[in-house]
Formats: sequence, structure tokens, C-alpha cells
Amino acid sequence: MRSETLTPQRAGAAAAAFSVVAALAAVLGFLLIQGWPALSAGLGELPSHAENMWQLAGPLVFGSVLVAAIAMLFALPVALGTALYLVFYAPKRVATVLGGALDLLAAVPSVVYGLWGIMVLAPALAGPYAWLNENLGWIPFFAGEASATGRTALTAALVLAVMVLPLTASVIRSALALVPEASIEGAYALGATRWETIKLAALPFARRSIVAGSMLGLGRALGETMAVAMVLSPTPFLIGIKLLTSENPNTVAAYLAQTFPESHGIETSALIALGLALFAITCAVNSLARWITREKTK
Repeated sequence: MRSETLTPQRAGAAAAAFSVVAALAAVLGFLLIQGWPALSAGLGELPSHAENMWQLAGPLVFGSVLVAAIAMLFALPVALGTALYLVFYAPKRVATVLGGALDLLAAVPSVVYGLWGIMVLAPALAGPYAWLNENLGWIPFFAGEASATGRTALTAALVLAVMVLPLTASVIRSALALVPEASIEGAYALGATRWETIKLAALPFARRSIVAGSMLGLGRALGETMAVAMVLSPTPFLIGIKLLTSENPNTVAAYLAQTFPESHGIETSALIALGLALFAITCAVNSLARWITREKTK
């Protein structure tokens, strides 16, 4: 076996790689140490009259997953369609302009999305929400009394969908642009149409990146703070799937932003423990993405 000498380049690359692991371990250690008082607290010691951390974190984790999942339900099809259009259908000049606009949209600060959501999107959706509630109220998601302000879980999810769309579409577009030209030409040579070429040659090649882009978007949606905190009208520690009412489950990130400045003592520890829960969810999402891509490549 050929021995490999430790060159400066190799040492630098190894140090950079291990620094990422060290930073991750440091964050995890901080969350565990600072959040342990809340994790081990007795009955009645936690804020908001919670008996334990599970009772405190459960509704917030539910709200985070609910809003993020709905956001990806809207964002992923649009992102995939956008990427396919830019790579396979749009003229080169149009693709350049739209691609630049997509990258610019990804750079917009989240607080701007929050302002747009609360001042433009929410009032505009109040009427459609009333129509959905009146005509489709038998569906649990549209049940209850529709909010007159439009500040609902569905509005927050739509704002998040717009936020994660550029990131997801950019990752998918980059993968589709790397499809070997020989695969494309071979499909055309066999008589395949453009859509059949995309379905048989491009999408299988880029499926790992499609999953990766989806998980990146989901991770951003789960951790988004300001836009959700500005748009959502939450009810403390509510678990429910009604998307059009003014009573909505809050998210972990938004709750942290809203309550951390005034917290102290065990309350601060409880909030850090919630950060640990969000950290665990993010790790679970990344692990799921790796498992999906590994299974699809077998």
C-alpha cells in the first residue's frame, strides 16, 4: 500500500474538515450544558406553567414542522418547474435574466419578507380565506372561523415558501445543468421528446440534488425566525391543524425570538433547551436526506 505523506495542503484540508466537527460539537455542548437545568427541572419550575420540557416543546415543535412542511409543499413543485424551465426550455437570454432574479431573491433579508407578508400578503388573503372557510370548511385544515387579518399559519407558510424557493431552485438548477450532454443527445437520438428526455435522463441524474435542495429549503423553513414572528398570530402552546384561524401554533424559532430578550433564570435555560430541540430536528432532517439519497442510488 502506498503511504501518503502529510503535506501542508493535506494538513490544512484536514484541519478545516475537523474544525467543522469541532464547531458542531461545541454548539451541541453549549446547548446541553445551558439547557440541562430546564431538562431536569421539576414540576412547576418551568415557565408558562409547563410541567416538563416535553409539554413546553411539543406544541412549538409541532408548529415548526407544520408550517415548514406546508411551505415545502408549495415551494418544491414551483422550484422544480422553475429549474426545468431555466435549463431546458427558456432561451439563453431569458434564462440569464431569470436566473439572476432568482439569485437576487435569495439575497433578500427575511425581515423584508416579513414586512411584505404582514402588510401585503396577509390582507390580500383575508378574502380568499373566508371563501375557503365557507366552501371547504368541512376539511379540517379549513375549519374554524377564518381570520379577518389574514395572519394565519397558512400565510406564514406561504411567506416561507417564497423564501425557500430561490435556494431550492438554485440547487436543482445547478444539478440539471450538469446532466451529461451525451445522455441528452442519446435520448433525442432514440426518438424521445423533450419531456421524455427530462424524465428519463435529466431527473434520474439530478435526483440526489433535488432531495438535497428540498432538505436545504426545509432546514431554512424550520429555522426561520423573523418572517414567521412578524406574520404569524400565535396562540401559546396550541396544537392544531386549522390553517385559516387567528389561533395558530407557534414555531420554536419565532418563540425564541419573542421571549428570549425578557427571559431570566430557568426561563433562559428552557429557551436554550428549545434551541436544542430545533438542533435535533435539523440533524434528523439531514439524516433523512442522506438516507433517501443513499437508498435511491442503490
